[in-house]
Amino acid sequence: MNHDLTILDYEPTHQPAFRALNHEWISHYFTIEPIDNEMLDDPEDYILAPGGHIFMARHGGEIVGTCGLIKEHEGVYELAKMAVSPRAQRLGIGWALGQAIIEKARQLGAHRVELLSNSRLGSALKLYEKLGFRHVPVPPTPYQRTDVKMVLDL
Repeated sequence: MNHDLTILDYEPTHQPAFRALNHEWISHYFTIEPIDNEMLDDPEDYILAPGGHIFMARHGGEIVGTCGLIKEHEGVYELAKMAVSPRAQRLGIGWALGQAIIEKARQLGAHRVELLSNSRLGSALKLYEKLGFRHVPVPPTPYQRTDVKMVLDL
């Protein structure tokens, strides 16, 4: 248990950190795509307004992680834009964000949480599996990098 970790509800002042944390990992492994910038530049309209949620993780007084929940349609949400700063990895922050997002999905009446990822992100995939997600076939998506889809039935 990490006692210096606080999971916070997103506020508009978090947008630069939300953007920076996601840009950091996406640009490290892949290329930033137009759909990324749309979501990261305006998470209020893209994620929150349609009924989603975003959590931010604060550790050591600094925002070091984030995870979004996007409403796909009634009862189905997508776990998206999970990021933990490299300097704060392996501290249980991704696990805490994942647990918070799953609990929020339940509160919102979700019966399923889905996510899209990439097979190169081994640590992330292990985390999702530990959270209870299972692999399913990958449908067409707006992201070039997607080659993994996972679901969690609640």
